[in-house]
Parts: sequence; structure tokens; C-alpha cells
Amino acid sequence: MPDRKNLTLRIVPCLLLGACALALPWRAAAIDPALQKAVDRGSELFHHETFNGSGRVCNTCHLEGGTRAGLLPNGEAIPSLRNAATIFPRVRERDHALITLPDQIRGCVAGGLQGKPPEYGSEALNALASYVTSLSQGQPIDMGGAAR
Repeated sequence: MPDRKNLTLRIVPCLLLGACALALPWRAAAIDPALQKAVDRGSELFHHETFNGSGRVCNTCHLEGGTRAGLLPNGEAIPSLRNAATIFPRVRERDHALITLPDQIRGCVAGGLQGKPPEYGSEALNALASYVTSLSQGQPIDMGGAAR
């Protein structure tokens, strides 16, 4: 039977390596530069673009870049966007319409920001969808699930 000191010297480094591996950011793998550019552009729009609306930006309601729960202009609490991309497409209960993540983004721009939503297929909408999707990296798909 190995002595306790030798066993400890072999186990502790393995545990430390495992802990370090778990602490690595979820974006450990490099992503395509063009995709990273879209995510960065989406982040820029999320934090600064008013879409010719009320002066609010996405980050006004979706706090800390969407990573924290937030508040609508009427004070209603909203969940973070950390799993937003994993729960679409989904059915909107009030009218039983099937909506996608780009539909939801356009709805937020029109409603929450009172702005002009970016057109489907536009660079702006694709960039915002890329950014919001990046927040969901590593989360399980739960189509129709609840936001967290």
C-alpha cells in the first residue's frame, strides 16, 4: 500500500488540473474570425444603438450585456439572455405564433426601444442574433423552454 504522502503528491496535482480545467472560460475554443467580428458588432449594437427610438439601448433593459436579469421600461422583471438562443423557436402564447430569435430581437427593438427594427437578413439583425447566441454558448437546447 502506498504511503499517504506519496498518494497525496500524486492525487493533489490531478485535482488541481481538474479544477483548473473546470474554471476555463466556456469560450476556450477559438471561433472563426468572421463570426467573432459579428459577435463583437452585435455587442456594440446591444450596448450603443437606439434604432432611432426612445434613446434606450438593449443594455438598458438587459443588464450587463444581457448576462443578468433586467427590467422592462414598465418595471417588470425580465430574465437574463444567457439561454435565450437555446429556447427558440417558440410559440408566443398570446397569439400562438411561432417566433424565432430574430423575431424576438425585432420585437424588442420595436417595443422596448420604440425603434425601427433591423430588417430580416440585415447585418445588424444578424450581428445582434450572433451576440445573443454567443451568450448561450454551452447551454442545453430547450426549444420552447423558459428563459433563465
